[in-house]
Amino acid sequence: MSETKKLTIEERLYANETRADHASHLAILDPSACPACEAKPCVSVCPARTYSWGEETQKIAIAHENCLECGACRAACPKAVISWKNPMGGCGICYRYG
Repeated sequence: MSETKKLTIEERLYANETRADHASHLAILDPSACPACEAKPCVSVCPARTYSWGEETQKIAIAHENCLECGACRAACPKAVISWKNPMGGCGICYRYG
């Protein structure tokens, strides 16, 4: 019997294909809510590191091309200020299983 290699999360993410849209399907509806959010769960819950906190700018930066479309950011946001729409047709994540 052949042994199946267990892939790391990074290896699994690398296997996926993304087609980034020119416009982001993600947005922060009220950026003034983010500095007051102590935990900033959108930064830590996203498996693809789509969100990052800028200490100098005091804003959340969004790398929408990294998005796995899992919805964890919306579920984790205590202020409910994350807007998530489906990417334009033909864009977004294409999961590959290996």
